[in-house]
Amino acid sequence: MNSDPGDELGYYPRMQSAVEALLILKGIIGEDDVGREIEVMAARDYRRGAKMVVRAWTDLQYRSRLLDDGSAAARELGLDIGLLNLTVLENTQQVHHVIVCTLCSCYPRALLGIPPGWYKSREYRSRVVSEPRAVLAEFGTELPAHVQIQVHDSTADLRYMVLPMRPAGTEALDAEALAELVTRDSLIGVGLARDPG
Repeated sequence: MNSDPGDELGYYPRMQSAVEALLILKGIIGEDDVGREIEVMAARDYRRGAKMVVRAWTDLQYRSRLLDDGSAAARELGLDIGLLNLTVLENTQQVHHVIVCTLCSCYPRALLGIPPGWYKSREYRSRVVSEPRAVLAEFGTELPAHVQIQVHDSTADLRYMVLPMRPAGTEALDAEALAELVTRDSLIGVGLARDPG
């Protein structure tokens, strides 16, 4: 792809730079706008999604609203998610959900931040669909044989987030301590919430 071996920028970074320059030249955005947007996106990480999980773990009415309309539930907590159409899937003792985007890397960035490299990899996108139990095991997530694994494919119009099961023995923990148990991987479904012990 890189026609000039001495060129340090690949095709996509060069394309991004050209589009940015054109938008600035046309007066559509200012020079500082791109940097500000990058800072905003970099400040977003999975803790925004964890905030929703903790609320669902501690408030059954919110949990019901979250599972009914994830986008509205995010906004209810003051989380700016733009036009994101979010469906939240609840893990149970019988069913474990895992998220993928088989075509590209559709991901709820507004709630989980920038997707990890493995999420975008061709290997993950193809294997998690055909052999989800094996892929989860590679992440250290061993599920009992009776647990059904459901793989959900994100699209440009619909993003998913997993509501992991609340770990046992966490009844006395406050919201801050509970949030520490939620991981990015548990929100994607390749991992579980951390054990408090």
